[in-house]
Amino acid sequence: MLDAPVWRARAAAHARSVEALTADRLARRVEGRTHPVDDFLWEYYAFRPAQLARWHPGPGVGLADGQEREGWSGYLVDGAGTAYLDVERFVQRRGRALSFVRDLLRATLSRPGRFGCFGLHEWAMVYRADREEVRHDWPLRLGAEGTDAVVESHQVACSHFDAHRFFTPEAAPRNTLRPTREGQLDLEQPGCLHAGMDLYKWCFKLAPAVPSDLTLEAFHLARDIRELDMRAAPYDLRDLGYEPVRIESTEGKREYAEAQRGFSRRSNALRRRLLEVLDGLAQTSW
Repeated sequence: MLDAPVWRARAAAHARSVEALTADRLARRVEGRTHPVDDFLWEYYAFRPAQLARWHPGPGVGLADGQEREGWSGYLVDGAGTAYLDVERFVQRRGRALSFVRDLLRATLSRPGRFGCFGLHEWAMVYRADREEVRHDWPLRLGAEGTDAVVESHQVACSHFDAHRFFTPEAAPRNTLRPTREGQLDLEQPGCLHAGMDLYKWCFKLAPAVPSDLTLEAFHLARDIRELDMRAAPYDLRDLGYEPVRIESTEGKREYAEAQRGFSRRSNALRRRLLEVLDGLAQTSW
């Protein structure tokens, strides 16, 4: 049980953290500017800043004097005014999603990471594409022909469906794997940058059962991963302050794989914490 001053202070601190994270995004929207790194989490995952700013303690925690949460999705308020997660109702409503995410986390944790893809998924998304088909309005660092040559001189081995589905029609057959939505449990592995970013998605999709501090950590991880993703991409983002990871070179490959290993360790630590939360729902009385 958290007394009202305690949980309200935590909720306010969380909201301030999110406000700081989103200030640049909101300013860009007013000015009509875009950012290929910072905008991704808001646009691709479509979780609004106001939603992220809502603080949730997770299962098994009562909020004293929590009448204001009456009507919040997933919450109950008892006769004493204590607000808490309605675990039984949440599990009934979200059981299929819970099962899928738990199975996916376990499957991913059971496998070693693979660190030989070198971020070629972003290159495959612009392979032999017309300029109007290129996803980001930034120049290609090596030009169109140079970009195509990198794809053609490497083995593309993307294991993530939501990256592979954006490959150009000419690039898709070059992938050594055939990821599908139905086969996600069979291919997901912790070395994949997109699998690491997706931890943020699983956290917010299972709100309010997932504590907000965990969701915010997953957001920070996803933001850091996205920076590497775009630094290793074929775009020239030096005007934004991002030095490229030149994956077409031996040194660049080494730099990318080393960063990838670090993200794999971070993402696996969050996977274990998220799995503990989801496994614990069955034992929570509140």
